[in-house]
Amino acid sequence: MITRFAPDGAVAAANHLAASAGVAILERGGNAVDAAVACAAAMAVTSPHMCGLGGDMFALVSIDGQLPVALNASGRAGSGADPSRLRAERHTSIPFQGDVRAVTIPGAVDGLVALQARFGRLSLAESLAPAQRLALDGFPVSPTLAEASESLAPQTRLTAFGEAAPLVRGRRLRVPGVARALEEIRSGGRSAFYEGAAGEQLRSVGGDLFSEEDLSSPQAEWVEPLSLGALGRQLWTIPPNSSGYLTLTGAWIADQVGIPEDPEDELWAFLLVEAARQAAHDRAEVLHESADGAALLAPERLAPRAAAIRQRATRGLADAYREGGTTYLCTVDGDRCGVSLIMSNAADFGSQLVLPGLGIFLHNRGMGFSLEDGHPAELGPRRRPPHTLSPLLVTREGGALEAVMGTMGADAQPQILLQLLARTFVTGQLPGDALGAARWYLRRDEPTGFGLWSSADTEPPIVALEHDAPGSWEDGLQARGYRVERALPGDQSFGHAQMISVTVDDLLCGAADPRSEDGACIGR
Repeated sequence: MITRFAPDGAVAAANHLAASAGVAILERGGNAVDAAVACAAAMAVTSPHMCGLGGDMFALVSIDGQLPVALNASGRAGSGADPSRLRAERHTSIPFQGDVRAVTIPGAVDGLVALQARFGRLSLAESLAPAQRLALDGFPVSPTLAEASESLAPQTRLTAFGEAAPLVRGRRLRVPGVARALEEIRSGGRSAFYEGAAGEQLRSVGGDLFSEEDLSSPQAEWVEPLSLGALGRQLWTIPPNSSGYLTLTGAWIADQVGIPEDPEDELWAFLLVEAARQAAHDRAEVLHESADGAALLAPERLAPRAAAIRQRATRGLADAYREGGTTYLCTVDGDRCGVSLIMSNAADFGSQLVLPGLGIFLHNRGMGFSLEDGHPAELGPRRRPPHTLSPLLVTREGGALEAVMGTMGADAQPQILLQLLARTFVTGQLPGDALGAARWYLRRDEPTGFGLWSSADTEPPIVALEHDAPGSWEDGLQARGYRVERALPGDQSFGHAQMISVTVDDLLCGAADPRSEDGACIGR
């Protein structure tokens, strides 16, 4: 896979039109934040199966060598959220799709507005203009959007796209309702969306779930990022309610054990798999919006986990698409400001509930809540659910930006990022080679792709291997006690990752994941 080099700016996204929108904003004098807002809004138009104005987002921003900052734009549950009602209906988990109780207030629009307001050089109207044009004039249906649309009910397709038949790859699709929503945001900001037509429809769909006060309260919040040193770099991510800590802790554990330089070595896959398990096995118990991120990264918590890794799959863990509706994008400008941004509907098309008249899909991120009475992540009014979204930013010693990277992939996100970190900073691969290489991920036999760490199964999970993964991985993992399954070509469960790095001589190099079939990294 080709790595793109550029001197003055780069944008990488899972859709080439969205990447082009970001670069166009850079050409107009915008910075990396303006470009990220433009690219994200365009993704919301072109990729409703992955993300949209009805979803959530997180972002990390590095400006002029200052310490990175983090934006949590994940929405809160409505004031009418009631776990006892769901338990009375004999639910043991939040309904996955087709039920508005899996919907929290969408945070993406608040996130884009907050990003633009704090760091943007251009106006919000300028940054959203390319996305609005795509929505009005139409865009070619991507391969993944066409395939995903087949899972929707005909009436849902009719409400969202104006036609009941599945979408056809390469055909022009116009989404005038989304265009109207973008125009309202361009002219009136967040209130025009949350307290305008979109908010009214959300309250109508939700019944007694959402109040006017819920929607008038901003969902985006600037928070202190989590940071941990590993692999000779400083790694940065979003604190809880994000799962980003798993990337940092997995990298720290793997670094302590020692990662082989050769990714073809069967021990490379085994040690990374074990590091990912040791980092994440108690995620369901410890991840909630009030979790102490620093405590989750503490060496005294992680050291026993590194020490527990032996030569076989561990049973006694140390204590102390599936397709998915998520997309990741990154931008870096000529001043080496970098943005690492992830946005999501959770599952394909989220809850598969649509705001009528606007064609905006509502996410189902509320599925991350627990229904266990008294659990720290229990569903409750105005609470944030645990999130799989895990953007990553990497700095060198001294604080200079070195890389921005992230991926879709539900519970597999930290696992994929762990592999990319190892390939980039241990093996020394360029972004194109690291992104194009075969991957593994851990899974269990459950239908959603989000339940890996909530299972009570004490046996090691299945290691899924991409179809072209080295045979040494399969042989070695099986010999060391893992059940291994090799995927068929085209399986989207292995993520769509993007990456941009800053080279030692201050050039940008980046790539977009070939698995999306429509992504691009574009430089200037």
